Amino acid sequence: MKALEGKNAIVTGASRGIGRAVAEELARHGANIAINYNQSQDSAEECCNVLRDLGVNAFVLQADVSRPEQARKFVEDSAREFGGRIDILVNNAGINRDRTLKRMTDQEWIDVIETDLNSVYYCTSAALPHMSQGGQIINMSSIIGRMGNVGQSNYAAAKAGMIGFSKSAAKELARQNITVNAVCPGFVETDMLEGVPDEPKAALLAAIPLGRFGQPEDVAALIRFLCTEGLWITGAAIDINGGQYM
Repeated sequence: MKALEGKNAIVTGASRGIGRAVAEELARHGANIAINYNQSQDSAEECCNVLRDLGVNAFVLQADVSRPEQARKFVEDSAREFGGRIDILVNNAGINRDRTLKRMTDQEWIDVIETDLNSVYYCTSAALPHMSQGGQIINMSSIIGRMGNVGQSNYAAAKAGMIGFSKSAAKELARQNITVNAVCPGFVETDMLEGVPDEPKAALLAAIPLGRFGQPEDVAALIRFLCTEGLWITGAAIDINGGQYM
């Protein structure tokens, strides 16, 4: 029997990048998966087909999780599809709108806070009534939430906020046997990193002691561990960055 056989998992922003790798990793270990996407429908459907080939129940639901009514409806619809029970929630949806403070617009600030931070609250609060048997909540923070970065004050604030949220939620929910952790990846080879010009990208790579960027699968393996073997871990902010931030 697979470690997550029969477990039901929601992964927001699962159509590509780290989210997709997480969905595939959990499915390989037996979990049924609700895939959320906002705009990338084709990628989400492709991911869903891969998961179904692994023998699990997988389905796709569109929602802009930065909007409370859409986020909560997505979670409720997922729970209904799962038969009422949610075991794992991975709050992975995120965007960046990089700009120095002098040039950042109010809307660029709001967009990032709403998508990267507020969605965590919306989805978590909606999932809790369906986690009566316990479960795992994992919030995708970032190395930027730990150390900050020029031109990313909005992103850093959102990702740091996720860490604080995770610690508080972990204390509240421990009595219900629900663990809550934040995972803080460093620079991973996703679409976001591909947009970085060659010279700054080389500087980022030089700052990583292990000498390589992460892969989405590196992060997915950590999240799977938290769902299978890390059940006495809660309230943690776990760094996975090749040694760039210690």
